[in-house]
Amino acid sequence: MNQSILFAVLAALLFGASTPFAKLLVNEASPIVLGGMLYLGSGLGLGLARLIRDRGWKNPGMAATEWPWLLGAIFFGGVLGPVALMFGLTHSSGASASLLLNLEAVLTALIAWIVFRENADRRVVLGMIAIVAGGVVLSWPTGGMDSANSIGPPAIALACLCWAIDNNLTRKVSASDALFIAGSKGLIAGTVNCVLAWIAGNAFPLPTTVGLIMALGLLGYGVSLVMFVLALRGLGTARTGAYFSTAPFIGALIALTLLREPVTPVFWMACVLMGVGVWLHLTERHEHSHTHEPLEHEHRHSHDEHHQHEHDFKWDGQEPHSHQHAHAVVTHKHPHFPDIHHRHAH
Repeated sequence: MNQSILFAVLAALLFGASTPFAKLLVNEASPIVLGGMLYLGSGLGLGLARLIRDRGWKNPGMAATEWPWLLGAIFFGGVLGPVALMFGLTHSSGASASLLLNLEAVLTALIAWIVFRENADRRVVLGMIAIVAGGVVLSWPTGGMDSANSIGPPAIALACLCWAIDNNLTRKVSASDALFIAGSKGLIAGTVNCVLAWIAGNAFPLPTTVGLIMALGLLGYGVSLVMFVLALRGLGTARTGAYFSTAPFIGALIALTLLREPVTPVFWMACVLMGVGVWLHLTERHEHSHTHEPLEHEHRHSHDEHHQHEHDFKWDGQEPHSHQHAHAVVTHKHPHFPDIHHRHAH
């Protein structure tokens, strides 16, 4: 399996698994407090991991042109998105909210294809349709839908749009330190949500419960986001979003065991649809003659066909390694994804 695909699947697994576990804690805190603590646990945990890894604070080395993309991603995905979702949840049923959250994968792909001109093969489009269809089937409400006059569904759709924008903006900085990107998002988003909860007069749970919530946030939101960024680096936005859209199915599968929820024919129908979608993506082969334009950036790499360069510093020969490096113009043909080295027109 391609390493980037593995990262995307792990991201979906961790995030999907966090949902049924969060359901066990939902009565311990209000939704906005719970969301804030989850994000804060992610930011603090990843920040500590980065300090330990680098033996102290280290400049992330992001180019000046990358900061606006990261700040935009934090604003849309970490601040606006959660607030819109929490507001929507207060005016919607849980079934309708689950159904509408599948819009994130669709909007992520549409923005990637239309705005950022990311390539979309027929196999990828069909796989996306199958995965989203599985999510829709899995979360289709058994009763009546909310009133059309409710403001809840538009608010949830707005949250999905914010996260779709976040996913596409994050792709622009995905070559940078994944721990720094994910940690910054969690720390800022968690702080903002907790401050909003405090201003609104929400009660905070006991310290032991806070610890459980933050630990869940570190795994389900923090480590998951690191995996998501690494997947973006190698797969591009649309394909990463497609694999990640299996998270609701993974969460439902775990809930069957953890919460002992009943198995229905709808569940197995969703299983088949999502399985077909993932298979379509796994078996995709995109190959054509393409030209790499001059590019200079920094990320962990080995000296493969895309990294043939000299070093202007003493190198111990270990790979992979990270440093600022330049890519010369090269034209060749090989199977590839729209990763950080293959963002070309077709």
